[in-house]
Amino acid sequence: MHEDKISKLLGRTTYKPSNVPELIQQLGLQPNQQQELQETLRKLEISGEIVRTKGNRYIKAREADLIAGTIQINRQGKGFLRLDEPGQQELVIAESATSTAMNGDRVLVRRDVKRGRPGETQMENTGTVIRILERKRSQLVGTLQQGRQFLYVIPDDPRIPHDISVPPARDVGRPANIGDKVVVELLNWESRNSNPEGEIIEVLGTPDEEGVDMLSVLRNYELPLHFPKPVLLEANTITKSRSLTDASDADMEGRTDCRDHSVVTIDPDDAKDFDDAICLQRVSHERWKLWVHIADVSHYVKTGSPLDEEARKRGNSTYLVDRVIPMLPEALSNELCSLKPGVDRLTKCVEFLLSNDGKVMDATFYPAVIRSKRRFTYKEVFAILQKEPADPIERLLHDANDMAQRIRRARFKAGSLDLDFPENKIRLDAHGRVLLIEKVENDISHQLIEEYMLLANEAVATRLISLRRPAPHRIHEPPKEQKLREFREDVVSHHIPCGNLNQRPEVQKLLAKLNTIPIGRALKIGFLKSLMRARYSIDPIGHYGLAKQKYAHFTSPIRRYADLMVHRALFDNANATKAKHSMKETADHISETERNSSDAERDSKEVKLYAYLKSQLKTGEMQKYSGLVIDVRNFGFFVDVGDLCMSGLVHLSSIQDDFFIFDPTRDHLIGRRSRRIIKLGDKLDVQVYKVDTFKKQVDFELVKTAAAAKGGVKAPEATATEEPRFFELPRKRDDRRPPQGDRNERQGGRSQGQGGRNQGQGLRTSVQGIRRQGQGGRSQGQGARTQEQGSSTQGQGPRSQAPGGRKFSQKKRAPQSRRRR
Repeated sequence: MHEDKISKLLGRTTYKPSNVPELIQQLGLQPNQQQELQETLRKLEISGEIVRTKGNRYIKAREADLIAGTIQINRQGKGFLRLDEPGQQELVIAESATSTAMNGDRVLVRRDVKRGRPGETQMENTGTVIRILERKRSQLVGTLQQGRQFLYVIPDDPRIPHDISVPPARDVGRPANIGDKVVVELLNWESRNSNPEGEIIEVLGTPDEEGVDMLSVLRNYELPLHFPKPVLLEANTITKSRSLTDASDADMEGRTDCRDHSVVTIDPDDAKDFDDAICLQRVSHERWKLWVHIADVSHYVKTGSPLDEEARKRGNSTYLVDRVIPMLPEALSNELCSLKPGVDRLTKCVEFLLSNDGKVMDATFYPAVIRSKRRFTYKEVFAILQKEPADPIERLLHDANDMAQRIRRARFKAGSLDLDFPENKIRLDAHGRVLLIEKVENDISHQLIEEYMLLANEAVATRLISLRRPAPHRIHEPPKEQKLREFREDVVSHHIPCGNLNQRPEVQKLLAKLNTIPIGRALKIGFLKSLMRARYSIDPIGHYGLAKQKYAHFTSPIRRYADLMVHRALFDNANATKAKHSMKETADHISETERNSSDAERDSKEVKLYAYLKSQLKTGEMQKYSGLVIDVRNFGFFVDVGDLCMSGLVHLSSIQDDFFIFDPTRDHLIGRRSRRIIKLGDKLDVQVYKVDTFKKQVDFELVKTAAAAKGGVKAPEATATEEPRFFELPRKRDDRRPPQGDRNERQGGRSQGQGGRNQGQGLRTSVQGIRRQGQGGRSQGQGARTQEQGSSTQGQGPRSQAPGGRKFSQKKRAPQSRRRR
């Protein structure tokens, strides 16, 4: 059934809303084509192009001022509708207007129209959800609780505002005890004024049971633990049919032999899937040749094969804190496709001719075969760059670093934004407990490879556009003026000069300033959250963070399906166009899988960190951390704890040896007895005070020190006419909320900015570090990682339950909302 034919009919000016029998007649179809027509109508309805009205009649959605898109809901319940068309401004959906939509659902929204002066109509960027077109998920993970007369489940995802009413678990293999983690199948949720109903389909176990925490994350984000048998069979067949060390004559056909080149790889110390390699040679006094080799996954994974369908379904590899959920079976990802040293490997190569200042003079693209000379870790490369080179390979690394830094300086001069943050890597012991938290800086060893990946990505996108070949481009839309305005107001409120942020030089100037001041890190996180999130689109509208008009992901085909699609578009476009799914559908799909993986990776770190901090409280063996004061309020102050990559509140009620007064004019706290001052930018030693895993919040308290006991920094005595007000304990969580914003993916090529995650009410952020994926392709993480979380109170669930049955009383009360206030 041709969708275009139906759309054209519904778009006619003479068209009247029609039902299926009438449409069959108008389209000239046979009666036996009714089922086919209904299926096409359903597909168009899910896409949001048409809408079914009362009486089952169909009209164009736009004619009724209805817009389809994917809704993202933050921790405070506010929704943001991402429209299907790139470049379109998102709609803001108030919490009360989200209906029963959950984060990630495809919904139909009626745009709000505000009437102004006579004859003037102003379209406000707000709307109301009127229909759920497609649920992103039907299963949720939560904690089983007992009400007065019934059972209910508190979802782990704080964006789900209601508890889920459930009957006793049946036929799930083990009993479900109160307090257990369970998986619930969502059955019915018709109104946000009543609790959703569900059924327990799996009991995971008690939260503190070994392995349950990560199993909860896997189930909550529906991440697969195994590959289907046909996929494993195909992967094993491929690996068994060829040598794992030497390229065959068939593999060499049409390839450039680069096995004599000094090719090297640079990756994290625990990486196994090496999907990029480089080689740099001087060819004249003023010219260099750079080879960027990328694993040729498309040679093995053919369009439409079981391997390809499973890779598309997963969208990308997911890097949890204790394991990797790979996009491809390990026989390919860690072996045949991985550019391991000392063995032949097939690649797709971008060969650059560079000037001494790093300018690209020419770029060519071809299949190749390499034999990597050595595999380096970032730590090894960093150490080599601190001393004189000892051999030709080390000389290559020094030359490559010098060239990369020249390219990097030119990139920032052209307008690229410095959004890098350190990454904290959590290492676990044999029992899955936190053993060590390491800080990973984006140093010159990372930048060396990052710049070349960015260069290749831009060159490939430019080539595809010149050939007019469709491909999934990596886009990053400019931020909305209102977001920048709100961020600027926040910056100015901290007495920091700030120009017009709509001008890129002013943004660069501000970011440079923030890198030099104590509060800069927190404000930089705020800037990240004011930006849009990078995603995939078939329309190459450019990349704001990188200041590039043409950009596509090409450098990580082992771990990202987008890169595999780009390889096919560039080198095998005839087969690329035979894909089962449209390129737009796939671009939207992999944008969602990236977001899903990003959230899962964040949560996997959280559950381990929270368990680690709770164990400190349980044993009394408290760790001391350095905290930076990032916000001061009348009830306490927020500290950013870099060693934990999170922020939390130090409530004044936790300070037992003094009574602090808030001075709003100076924006600081003064100890009444000690005259001690606590102000923005102070560095204080703190320890964990309280951990709330439901609310996903951590509170800290000050570590008593000799300086603090003696009074610390003294404040001048307050005069009678300048009496600061006493602090008051807030009654609503909104009062505790520092400024907040949206999410953004950082611009670095080999990394992906988590930016900072909003934990609690705004700047209660838990910065998960910057997962090295981003736009350029070298990382394990997926898309920018800010998350807005809040607090919750445990709801009571619905009032009644039919004894022993699966059905509940029709009489329901308003749900107990656990929305973070």
